[in-house]
Amino acid sequence: MKPHFSLLATSFAGGPRPRVAASILLGLWCVLFFAALFAPPLLDDADATHAQAARWMAQTGDLVTLHVDGVRYLEKAPLLYWLAAASFRIFGYNTFAAHLPQALAVLLLMLLGHRWANQAFGARTGFYTALGVLTCTGVFLFTRIMIPEVWLSLTLAAALFAFLKSLGSIAAKPRAPFLAPLSHAMSASAPNVVPAAEQPAIAWYAGPLFYPAVMWASLALAVLAKGLVALVFFFATTLLFLLLTDTLKDVRKLRPLAGLLLFFSIAAPWHVLAGLRNTGGAGGHGFFWFYFVNEHWLRFLGRRQPADYNKLPGYLYWAMHLVWLFPWSLFLPLGIIALVKRERHQNTVLTGHLKPTSSVLLAGYLLPIMLIPALHRLFSLDLMEMAVLALGASSCWAIVYRRRRAGLTLSPFHRIDPQQRTILLLALFAAIVLLFFSLSTNQEYYTFPAYLPLLLLMAATLTRAEQTYSSSPEARRWIGLAHAAFAAAGGAIAITLLYGLWVSRHQPYLPDIGTLLAHRAVGDYTLSMSHVFDLTTASFAALRLPATLATITFALGPALAWMLRTQRRHLSATTAMAFTAAGFLFAAQLAFARFAPMLSSASFAATIARLAETHRIAPETQVLIYGDQAFGSSLVFYRNDLVGLVDGRTTSMHFGSTFADAPPVFLTHVELLEAWGHGARKLLFVPAERRDEVNALLMDRQVVLDETSGKVLVTDRPLDATGGRP
Repeated sequence: MKPHFSLLATSFAGGPRPRVAASILLGLWCVLFFAALFAPPLLDDADATHAQAARWMAQTGDLVTLHVDGVRYLEKAPLLYWLAAASFRIFGYNTFAAHLPQALAVLLLMLLGHRWANQAFGARTGFYTALGVLTCTGVFLFTRIMIPEVWLSLTLAAALFAFLKSLGSIAAKPRAPFLAPLSHAMSASAPNVVPAAEQPAIAWYAGPLFYPAVMWASLALAVLAKGLVALVFFFATTLLFLLLTDTLKDVRKLRPLAGLLLFFSIAAPWHVLAGLRNTGGAGGHGFFWFYFVNEHWLRFLGRRQPADYNKLPGYLYWAMHLVWLFPWSLFLPLGIIALVKRERHQNTVLTGHLKPTSSVLLAGYLLPIMLIPALHRLFSLDLMEMAVLALGASSCWAIVYRRRRAGLTLSPFHRIDPQQRTILLLALFAAIVLLFFSLSTNQEYYTFPAYLPLLLLMAATLTRAEQTYSSSPEARRWIGLAHAAFAAAGGAIAITLLYGLWVSRHQPYLPDIGTLLAHRAVGDYTLSMSHVFDLTTASFAALRLPATLATITFALGPALAWMLRTQRRHLSATTAMAFTAAGFLFAAQLAFARFAPMLSSASFAATIARLAETHRIAPETQVLIYGDQAFGSSLVFYRNDLVGLVDGRTTSMHFGSTFADAPPVFLTHVELLEAWGHGARKLLFVPAERRDEVNALLMDRQVVLDETSGKVLVTDRPLDATGGRP
């Protein structure tokens, strides 16, 4: 075969050259994450609500108690808000500063994934893992808003990596001559690589205390990012790992006493101060009850007050992970096949007479089934979730019984190499996260911490399949099926978009896409992509540019990737899949910006500011939101002043409103009706969901000042040149 030359020509253990890898990865991050920091503006609900809390922190210097619209906001851990507050102080109070910590967390998560995969499996797996972090749908989608999940993922992954390094389960490799943060891009077997022994040693880096310190510090930051759930995930994973690998005696390598001291010195001060400064809420409850009982335990059981969280159906919860990890989830069957082959190998080792008898098998399957009614009452499980739990429990039962009958140790993992230890740890962690939130109330993004482990495992499986592609018909078949599925999905998306472009070709472009949607309320809009189902012919006209880019991407990308795969240019083929996904995500970001008038109320804040600057409204004008502040949280952020809430003592504002120092921003609709048209001018922001209610309440006693995507800003008297003073 004649050698071919490619941008991704390899010379370092099957991966791209370090400079090429750096250019690709940093370029993708800049296009997909850094460039997206400037638009759209902050969105209503969680995005601007959390930005408000960070802005209050930056302006007041209070690093302990979060406030939203002047009201105590005690349900969140502080790390993200500290980072955003620092960003605000440096870059000003804008969208860029609010979302910059999210983009930096993705960059660090990518670098950590690259380093871990590189050291455990080699340069190509490291490159694929980094590509996966940057181009999978879930990471992109759930970093568009200001939520702490990406920081929880980063800190927990860092703690797990340091855990393995502390145990000596990942061997150190020589560093690449370029881009050290991308971690060891050359393997020891690569040419022109300086052996590790010849490189200068750094005592603090290689010392026995470094990685344990990193582990405990990262775990403390994880608690400050999301709360006690970080401890549940970490200790459940590591304890199971130590038991299964029969290395519980190695706990001393983790320096538990010194480590716990470091952990509490980082994690405890904020919790103690928050508890001392926030007492005397509803029913005499303070921070400790609200944060630890209501926001942790009762939320897990679905009994949190107020009850404003729901739970995805089991089939949707599990199936949507194929979307969140797309396109890398197409290689998931490779990992499943590997597990099946290992199980068959175990069955071969354990001869026929050692297999469980029918009565033992029956007991193993009946036991979890008998527990299902209790679990259903406790966690409201559906059929899909009960089936997953029953299958997992019965499989563990059968494995343990077979090994005991064979006279072997109960765990098949007591003698495994470093690579298998990484696989085991990541698999345990991902399984615990996924199962935990299948029991708990959940949102789609709650399982974000499982993305990096799953992507790393799929990258390792894909690398192995590419290495055995020539000799393994099974590897060729499953990689071919993955490409076929990718081509089919891409073709379906391209045809759908082409149809939308064709039927909307005569429709005029209107910037306010929200007024053109069908508003079918698919899933009551609890899904992140619910509004996609609202698109109409007229609304599609506003998405011509992103739709055209996505169509071209999916028309060409899958075909190019498949062609490169048939030529056995595996690295280029997989990278082409990643570029295709990146092109689609870039188009999605453009579309996301087009939805800004519907998803954000920033334009209403600009309208109010313009009226004030032109003296059409007086300085003492009262600005109100009808309903929960989440309906117009971006209005509150960009206005940077207290906003009244009509019937808004709900959801995240409820507990804070019970404190004696809560500002007088709450009023009922009866009080609004009595004050409407009297005293200082009122400006009332009405979300689309409450238009009919407000129209019935105020009738013709309202003057419309601005309207966008069904949302409206009304006042109680006509404007005049004097500012409308009564």
